[in-house]
This record gives sequence, structure tokens and C-alpha cells, in this order.
Amino acid sequence: MIVMSSSSTESLASVPESFIDTPEAWKSFVDEVIASGPLDVCSIDTEADSMHSYETKLCLIQFSIRDRLAIIDPLEIGLGNLVDFPAFIDHFDQVWMHGADYDISMFSMTFDWAPKTILDTQIAARLLGITRFGLANLLEEEYGVKLSKQSQKADWSRRPLSEKMLAYAFNDVRYLIDLGERFVERLKDCGRHPWFIESCDCARKNAFERDSRPESESWRISGWGKLSPSGLNYLQHLWQWRDDECRHLDRPAFKFLGNKELFRMVQNLEAGKSAEPPHYLKPHYVRRMHKSIEKAETVDAKDFPAKRVRGNGIRLETDETRFRSIQKFRNQKAEELGIEGTVIATRLSMEKLASTNLTEEEQLDGLMNWQREILSPAISQ
Repeated sequence: MIVMSSSSTESLASVPESFIDTPEAWKSFVDEVIASGPLDVCSIDTEADSMHSYETKLCLIQFSIRDRLAIIDPLEIGLGNLVDFPAFIDHFDQVWMHGADYDISMFSMTFDWAPKTILDTQIAARLLGITRFGLANLLEEEYGVKLSKQSQKADWSRRPLSEKMLAYAFNDVRYLIDLGERFVERLKDCGRHPWFIESCDCARKNAFERDSRPESESWRISGWGKLSPSGLNYLQHLWQWRDDECRHLDRPAFKFLGNKELFRMVQNLEAGKSAEPPHYLKPHYVRRMHKSIEKAETVDAKDFPAKRVRGNGIRLETDETRFRSIQKFRNQKAEELGIEGTVIATRLSMEKLASTNLTEEEQLDGLMNWQREILSPAISQ
């Protein structure tokens, strides 16, 4: 374990903190930061209420530079007074985040924006072969700091925020710049820094592509591809019933009826059985559910939802011998490099490489340049 000297750890722990919850405080903070010197690097994080509300909203933005930390409260300031937040962050040459995927989604949803260049400490950790790459694990390993996880599932929309919640939020960005720069040095030492830059750019792009999924397709939950057109019709209607109930209750779907239970009921209906809703659903919810099922059963078969292949692409036909050969090569390279195999290529990527009904360009689609280079001996065979 590499641990910083206590003086260095203490200096990061004692950085001045600000809680910004008025438009005036926000404007003053931005002016101070811009006037303070070169805007080379910052780190940001977000907290939202996806575990507590029907419509997820941005509840906090955490921000740090080398000599100050801030928590910005969009709920109190008002999003109309934060329209300059994207331009403020885009002043910085580097923006560090950890596991940026969700935060990118929040920024995309709220501001239709994400930082131009995102450097992700989670990606850096995985490229260095670190298997426990959660932020709390990394901070304990690198700094000897143990963070409380009590506020991890807190309701961030509630005010006032407790001292524990504020401490948790500040610590999410307190060490990120220093941690990222330490990782960059190691990545350069082992020749993987170009991999890191390309991986961060790719992750940012992929997050935006996922967010562009049409809202009308939201009902296609995991497993939908296994259903017949009739099953898809039931799924679409039951998903809409659940969505209406959750909107009325202002409750996330998983706290009302999880996807697993919803899918089980759909499969029952598809097989000609009763839906058998879980016992914890109250009678008035069940009554409305049955009305939704009755409505589904009036739909003509020609109007059932299309059973298309995920991503509107063609179904893969995979050469299993070639797949196993590529997988074996990937695993050998992963062991040599000391990183997880999925960092080099996921199962889907390998299935595409081993497909017999894709063009060469389609086979390579989704692989980054550094991944293609590592896999090139197996690809060329």
C-alpha cells in the first residue's frame, strides 16, 4: 500500500471549504476562482435523488481546485442562476471525475452539456490493474483515509443537509486532483497514458450516446429481447402502468415494483397465465394493473411492438472456435499486463470479432485503437 505522508494528507484535509446556496454567493465564487490564477485543473462530482424521487434531479455539485473546495446547491440557487456553470468548468484545461458515467448523464440532462475533456480516476485505476477501484477503496489504499459510506444512499433533495452528508460530499472531490495526478505518473511510467486519454474520451462519448436513447423506448427493460411480440405488448402496457403509478407517488420504479417482478408478470401473461402480482402491491394498484392488461389484450397483433434486434443491428452469428481463441489470447495478454480481461475487450466485443456475418469494420467497431493493437495478433489469425 502506498500512503502519503501525514503532512500531505493533512494539507488536503484542511483545504478551505465553501457551501454555496445563493445566486450571489455563486457569482462571487466564480469571480474569485477565475481571478485566482491559472485555471489548469479542477475536479467535480454530483449528487442526485434517483433513489428517492420519480424524476431524478441534480441536487448537489461538488467542485475542487488545488486550494479550495465548494459544494454548489442547485436546488437553492436555482438552475436558472447556474446557466454559466458549463462555461465556468470549460475554463479548465483538465477536469477530474471518478466513475464519470452517471455524472455525465446528470450534466447532460440538466445542462445539455458535459466537460470537454474528462479525466476519470476509475479508468486510470483499472488501467493500472487496481481491482478495488471504488473511490473509498482508492482513498484508503493511497492515503490511509477511511471514508464513511453512511450518506451514500441519502436523500440529497432534503434540506438542510446534515454535517455527515456535507462531509461525505466534500470528500468525494477532496483528493481527486492529487489522486489523478499520482495515477497519471504511474500510467506514463508503464506506457499506458495514451490508453488512458483514449479511454476517457471514449467513455465520455459513450455516455452521451446512451443518453440519446428515445424516451419512447424506455419500456424495453433488460430481457425484452427474449419476449414474443405478444409479450412485448404486455411489457409495454405494464411498464406504462408502473410509470404512471410511480409518477403519481413521486417514487422511483425500483421502490414500487422492480424490473425483475415486472418481467416475471409479463412472462406469465405471455404464457397464457395470470400475472400473479406480488403480495405487497395494494389492491387499488392491482385493479389499475388489470385494467392495463385488459387494454393490452384489445391490441391487434399487427400493432404489437416491433421485435427488433438491440441497436437496430443484425443478430450476430459467432464462430465459437474463433471466439474461444480470441478469448484465450485476451486472457493471456491481460495476465501479462496485470489488468482485468474486460478492460481489453468485453464479451460482446469478442463475439463481434468472431462473427461471420459482420464486415471487418463492423467487427472492430467499439474497440479503441490501443485495444485493437493488443488484440491484433488474434484478430489477424
